[in-house]
Amino acid sequence: MLLIEMVAQTAGIAAVERQGDGGFLAAVDQARFVRPPQAGETLEVSVRVLKSFGRLCLVEGQVTAGEETLLKATLTLGVGPL
Repeated sequence: MLLIEMVAQTAGIAAVERQGDGGFLAAVDQARFVRPPQAGETLEVSVRVLKSFGRLCLVEGQVTAGEETLLKATLTLGVGPL
């Protein structure tokens, strides 16, 4: 679950930069875990905002260790106060 959190936090920065202050994870639409990270691995998180509709943003992200993908996920984020 921490890999999902990494993607959500990084995507939140991207979404807030585009739309406003604060936000929340509304849904995990899809997630594919390949394997857990190993101790000592350097993890890289990449995200992109696919589309936004009102206060919601659909984002896609992945976590990699070197050349290997550990997680691919699609999330919905809410931007602004609850």
